[in-house]
Amino acid sequence: MLRKVQNLLLQLAEIFTTPLLFVGDTYISLTLLLKLCLYLITVFIFGRIFKNLLKKVFLVKLGIDEANREAISTIFSYGMSTLGVIVILQTQGFNVSSLAVLAGGLGVGIGLGFQNITKNFISGLNVLIERPIKIGDFIELDNDLGFVEEIGLRSTRIRTLQGSHIIIPNGILIEGKIHNLSYDSSKGRIELDIFVSDDSDPVLVTETVLMSAYMEPVVLREPPPKVLFLGFEDNAFKFQLWVWVKEIYNQPVYMSSLRFIIYNNLHQQGILIPWEHINIYLKNPQESQHLESSQNTVLHGVKNHPSISSKPLSARDLLLQVTYFENFTDVELRKLIEVGYRKRIRTSSILFHEGDPGDTFYIILSGSVEVFVEKINKHLTTLKAGNFFGELALMLGTPRTASVRALEDTILFAIHKKGFEKILHENPELAEVIVQELGKHQEELSERQNELRRLGLVDAEEDDKNPVVWVRNRLKNLFNL
Repeated sequence: MLRKVQNLLLQLAEIFTTPLLFVGDTYISLTLLLKLCLYLITVFIFGRIFKNLLKKVFLVKLGIDEANREAISTIFSYGMSTLGVIVILQTQGFNVSSLAVLAGGLGVGIGLGFQNITKNFISGLNVLIERPIKIGDFIELDNDLGFVEEIGLRSTRIRTLQGSHIIIPNGILIEGKIHNLSYDSSKGRIELDIFVSDDSDPVLVTETVLMSAYMEPVVLREPPPKVLFLGFEDNAFKFQLWVWVKEIYNQPVYMSSLRFIIYNNLHQQGILIPWEHINIYLKNPQESQHLESSQNTVLHGVKNHPSISSKPLSARDLLLQVTYFENFTDVELRKLIEVGYRKRIRTSSILFHEGDPGDTFYIILSGSVEVFVEKINKHLTTLKAGNFFGELALMLGTPRTASVRALEDTILFAIHKKGFEKILHENPELAEVIVQELGKHQEELSERQNELRRLGLVDAEEDDKNPVVWVRNRLKNLFNL
């Protein structure tokens, strides 16, 4: 029995040590193959451990961002694994130079048989080195939106907004068109189409949509929201709202919120969307008139939308009450509204102090404010919804002569110097319109001019005995016209 076991072991040893083939001066047996497999598995395991340590520990301590950590750790881990393979082959007696010759001879065949794998491998290196996309980027590819979660040498994994994953060969990433929505920042622009009935007032629509944009907290103030009038369609005007947000990947949520706000505000202003503004005609003229009358009553809010009967204050209408803007056309008013923004101040909050730069003009849309002299705590007046203040300070650059604080939660329509300067640069003719309007109040202008002289804020080059000439020069200097 013992002899049989010995013979069996000898046969097995002979099988495992018998040369199967020769590579250069090295013969390959089953034993060598098993050892190579074990060594290679060990190398790849240590390569994976090295990559994780490098990415999650060492590079983190160096303060390197996630995208760079992924690229650096991947390249180093593959380099270490390649070096490990070469060392193993050398220690097992393989002549690496002869293997290189063999690999070159097989290269053409391997390239033809595995050209897609090779292409994806090379593309993966390009993605990691050139970095057109990085870990964490938010991209759009063939109408799919998602985050880049992992970049490998053969493929890239993307997690969609729905939570599923897409595996994309790297060759497609290199050859195809990728829309990287967060290449250098996650900030992006949202575009929202809006349709209103063709009997709507475009200026009021612009104001209402802009007001809606400022009511959404995620909308950035800089760049400011913008409304475009895109054209005319069947029974409709088409507008488009542009807003910028910090996290463009939340676009669907933000768009839904904006639609709710816009829809509500349009209804409050009595502005109809096209499919609400349909007339139905019947064979019986009396029935037709009765139905049309009922329809108009319902659509205009007497029955279904009682809030419309008391519309919120319109910045356009209030701007027309400002002496200096009362002769502005609708086009000129729309431009003023576009550079304006909504500002909310809480009860008892100070809007500005006396002596502060007069760089903003305000209209009170709701609430009330107190104007007072802070140094002596003297009450001057109370301004309520529909009142405005600071228009001359904005246009002439005079300091604030009093302080203003909110008596209750108040919403203001504000035009800042930066926006006002922009509109004057884009429409130089508006400056002359303002000069002519201000010129109708020469006595007040003279008072302002003398006040600035006392404060030493009048440039000698702009000063003139004629208040109108002085205002023209003042506008040019203040707004770089």
